[in-house]
Amino acid sequence: MKMARVEVATRAALAFSEAFNLHDVAGMMGLLSQDCVLEDAAPAPDGARYVGREAIAKMWEDFFKSVASAKAQIEDIHSFGIGCVVRWKCEWADSAGASAHVRCADVFIVKDGLVCEIQSYVKGKRGASEAA
Repeated sequence: MKMARVEVATRAALAFSEAFNLHDVAGMMGLLSQDCVLEDAAPAPDGARYVGREAIAKMWEDFFKSVASAKAQIEDIHSFGIGCVVRWKCEWADSAGASAHVRCADVFIVKDGLVCEIQSYVKGKRGASEAA
């Protein structure tokens, strides 16, 4: 039975979150189209734009090196046609060991079973040593 487009997008977002929590960059890249575009939330106001798996992989590798304890907790997913919006909370320990977090929303667009676009939005302070 063929999955509905909405289900494909939701499963892709869930798999991406699972790979994120494992800090499995290769697993994350396996879910993306070769020409995927990721628009990060930082730097404000428009965020950085990464095009292609190689650029996106480097961004995530650098992120996990700087925020080794980052974990994402999905709060909810709203699916539509070829994509979904994921509301989540990213938690980590800062350099002093104190708990920190930001609230986030990502828009995932899926084509041919692969994520081809991610637009990230963050609610909260985010600096060089902070997650999102």
